[in-house]
Amino acid sequence: MIKDWTGNSTTTFSILGASSHSKQVREVDDYYATDPKAVQELLDREKFCNNIWEPACGEGHISKVLESNGYNVKSSDKVDRGYGEIINFLEVTDSNLDCDIITNPPYKYALDFVNKSLDVIYTGHRVAMFLKIQFLEGKNRHKYFKINPPQFVYVFSYRVNCGLNGNFNSSNSSAVCYAWFIWEKGFRGEPIIRWIWL
Repeated sequence: MIKDWTGNSTTTFSILGASSHSKQVREVDDYYATDPKAVQELLDREKFCNNIWEPACGEGHISKVLESNGYNVKSSDKVDRGYGEIINFLEVTDSNLDCDIITNPPYKYALDFVNKSLDVIYTGHRVAMFLKIQFLEGKNRHKYFKINPPQFVYVFSYRVNCGLNGNFNSSNSSAVCYAWFIWEKGFRGEPIIRWIWL
């Protein structure tokens, strides 16, 4: 019998971006910068409050696109990468903020970022998170979604590369499917799935 499979036991997990199975070493602070084109795709489809907080700004890849589209942006990050204020977003005690939140959080803290974002803004404001499509999975997230469902999920029909440590020069293409998840505080309906086509 001729084998047409040349992968190994971790290949599937590596393709899906499962960090515990991937051979590639993940960045210690989970810093994978967002391609600015992916941000513009979001802004071409959705409007946000004039005031936006980007709480995991890295080197400003999302913030700069927001600013170029006329938004007033507060940029912060837990780690000093030379852009924005130094703030640990998950430890802020603010509430009823008059802003929307748009970010690509460290994936291992993604649900914490969503929860904190919805806590600090007031009803009617919005949260947009750039996340792997697998964020839809999981028992804990399913329980959370029943209480706080996203209003929209914009799935990329093509692969979007994220920059490891802000570096987009790698020749490797991504095998991960990303989506923009959008919450509106107070929304209790069924999520709408939309696609972003190339």
